[in-house]
Amino acid sequence: MTIQVCSKCGAKNRVNEQAATTSQPVCGRCGARLAISAAATDGPPQIVTDDTFARDVVSASNALPVLVDCWAEWCGPCRMVAPVLDQLAAESAGRYKIAKLNVDENPRISEQFGIRSIPTLLIFKNGQVVDQIVGAVPKQTIAARLSAHL
Repeated sequence: MTIQVCSKCGAKNRVNEQAATTSQPVCGRCGARLAISAAATDGPPQIVTDDTFARDVVSASNALPVLVDCWAEWCGPCRMVAPVLDQLAAESAGRYKIAKLNVDENPRISEQFGIRSIPTLLIFKNGQVVDQIVGAVPKQTIAARLSAHL
């Protein structure tokens, strides 16, 4: 059993992961669909690739906002932002999801979204990019922009 926080009303719900593989869990208070992905709970950012992007970001953003960190290993500012995103992921309480996309290893998605500078943070909601942050910015800025889409 895991605890999933409803992104609509904030209620904490017990979710049986095994049962969730065959049926969609819903919030006991408001009836909204609950995110069943393990990455939607507190934990490290999820690694996404060209192959998993549609499922792990675009589809997942129908249930809750997804922030995608477009980064590269050699990028100093990307390394500065990484611990901030780790903190935000740990503090998510199931309200949003954090994902990381290595632009060097995943050129198709990088090209699709016109990533020209890194770090670039894309916020997805309902399958669409709703916000974009370019460059290393403070945690408060990222949190505020993400909170605007909850």
